[in-house]
Amino acid sequence: MAATDKLQHPDVTPEMIREIDDIIESQKNAPGAVIPVLRMSQDVVGYLPVEVIDYISAGLNIPSSDVYGVATFYSLFSLTPKGRHRIRACLGTACYVKGIKEVMGRISKEFDLEVGGTTEDRRFSLEAVRCLGACGLAPVVVVDQDTYGGISADQVSGILEKYE
Repeated sequence: MAATDKLQHPDVTPEMIREIDDIIESQKNAPGAVIPVLRMSQDVVGYLPVEVIDYISAGLNIPSSDVYGVATFYSLFSLTPKGRHRIRACLGTACYVKGIKEVMGRISKEFDLEVGGTTEDRRFSLEAVRCLGACGLAPVVVVDQDTYGGISADQVSGILEKYE
């Protein structure tokens, strides 16, 4: 595509644009290319700003409304910035009974972070998930790829301190 000047967004670097160009080029002739291109582009940028959706649309020669429709239909895609670290708190029955609500309340209070939101400095994003499948460890929080089981609200700060 080589039209890096057409995609301008403060979160998108020229290197990211080149990666997105490569993704589009490798997928543009594949049937159903929109979802893989969106997924891989989101992996590059961290989310899908409207400018990236328009860029992908132009690269795949598909109307922006179609690409935007796919991006907004699937929960896999995010049109808002995410934090550098993803916190997932389990709301399954075992976790709920053993105090995940208090853990989440502490996270929200200490980092001014609501469920589904991202801290202003983009350090953390907080998600509530139905079940992480680790009921024996309840209550469970997963930060990026690290699982913490049997945690209490008092332990939250110590755990999250190491994620900058």
